[in-house]
Amino acid sequence: MSERTRLRLDVSYDGTEFSGWAPQPTRRTVAGVLMEALDLVLGAGTATGLTVAGRTDAGVHATGQICHLDLPTEVWREHDGRLLRRLARLLPPDARVRAMTEVPADFDARFSATYRRYEYRVTDAPWGAEPLRRRDTLAWPKPLDLTALNAAAAGLVGEHDFAAYCRRKENATTLREVTRLDWRRDPDGILVATVQADAFCQNMVRSLVGAMLVAGDGRRPVEWPAGLLSRRERSSEVTVAPAHGLALVEVGYPTDPAEYARRADLTRRLRVPVAEG
Repeated sequence: MSERTRLRLDVSYDGTEFSGWAPQPTRRTVAGVLMEALDLVLGAGTATGLTVAGRTDAGVHATGQICHLDLPTEVWREHDGRLLRRLARLLPPDARVRAMTEVPADFDARFSATYRRYEYRVTDAPWGAEPLRRRDTLAWPKPLDLTALNAAAAGLVGEHDFAAYCRRKENATTLREVTRLDWRRDPDGILVATVQADAFCQNMVRSLVGAMLVAGDGRRPVEWPAGLLSRRERSSEVTVAPAHGLALVEVGYPTDPAEYARRADLTRRLRVPVAEG
């Protein structure tokens, strides 16, 4: 078997017209268009093992997605320095590979990650979202109180069983540690939630946002979102916020590459495969 090189890819995309990240035979996905472009440049099947940090749902965006793949070393040496520009010409305008970096063979985009950070954009302006931002900003029909939003967020920080906020999968834990959850109002009036955790179960981020928004507009008390953490099943009272306001903005990894393998092993032992969004 020929020697292979592992590459880290930093990827951005507008999720509006994608059916999520994961390949699907009859649907347009980010992984699908990326592999199609790689096959055109390198030859079908040359790039293998495409693995992503967070499998974003349909309609969710990314400015800081990370994935890895393996190439025959001689192919990488041949194309290094030109591959990024060749991909730019072949990829559709709503998906970009911003960087390709050689990494150790034990780097795992998914399991070596120490955190994922998302942002969710909301406007409570009476006229709705600005037309140029309609694809990444939710228009909320009621005024939102920043203090109430942050009070609701504070009760969700820490390690909890987020079963009330997750679509449960067989043999998968819903225990997660949220290390950051807060809201800000930018100068243009847009409210932005920042949500960071070691990992997220399916629909967790948008479910948390949905619960905080109804506390932020006064329809629920600020203690209500945290009160749901005592439940061991998905709560039908929580409305999942629409996908288009959400973006994966950063994935963190150990600063010491020697820690990639240890982190990946720890993650695999802690939980089964991670789903996002």
